[in-house]
Amino acid sequence: MTAAAFKRSIRDLQVWCSSCMVAFSGADPIGVLIGAKRPSGTLIHTIAVHPDHCRQGHGRHLLASLSSKLAILGPPRIIAEIPETLFPACELFRVSGYVQEALLTDYVLPAGENPSTQDRYPNDGGQFVIPMTVDDLSANGLLGESEPQRCWRRSVETLTARKEEVAGLAIATAEQIEAYVLYIEGDATTEIVSLQTLVEDGGARLNQLLARLRTHGTRNVRFPRVHPAEIPAALLEALGFHPAGAHRLYAAQARSA
Repeated sequence: MTAAAFKRSIRDLQVWCSSCMVAFSGADPIGVLIGAKRPSGTLIHTIAVHPDHCRQGHGRHLLASLSSKLAILGPPRIIAEIPETLFPACELFRVSGYVQEALLTDYVLPAGENPSTQDRYPNDGGQFVIPMTVDDLSANGLLGESEPQRCWRRSVETLTARKEEVAGLAIATAEQIEAYVLYIEGDATTEIVSLQTLVEDGGARLNQLLARLRTHGTRNVRFPRVHPAEIPAALLEALGFHPAGAHRLYAAQARSA
């Protein structure tokens, strides 16, 4: 991690410097924990131990030290989002008293998987596809505490901090917004940061928005770390998304050593 990237994570993810710590062996730094803090809890953003010092208790000591501090200062909830393929890291959190709350699934929408739905759902019934921003959603009361559960990197706080990078599309009528997608364009991949429908239509409106997104020249679309309560997996698969990995969401309550 560069200094510039660390500073950016302070802004975007609310990395909290007093929740970051380094483990030493003599004068040599051998481990690091980076924590992000919000009123709802603390995210263990990064934990790492030098390969020459693994399995010596340094990771557990870092977690225990942070837990003791948060037991006094709060907030008491601590979470971590760990790739399920990192078995040693998952085991570290398990033996440290963390409980797996959910499995966050990474989805991809490969190029060509989402055909145009213009004939199926034309804009002639009072619906319009319009640009949408984070501020627009907030002004319409669609961004806030009522939002579904999301991973830390796509939470309301993160979207608000990164709003200058976030573009969006929505299907709206004169009365309401019916569905929307927020996304960040990359060089080769578009990352969806929010995908919601507010009407029961079998996913037709979301399908149209994804098709419209493809007309912008987007190749692959990623929708990372989707919480099972955020959007039904069956709906995502019907829209053409495929699972491509997962993160285990671990949680614990801070306690004194």
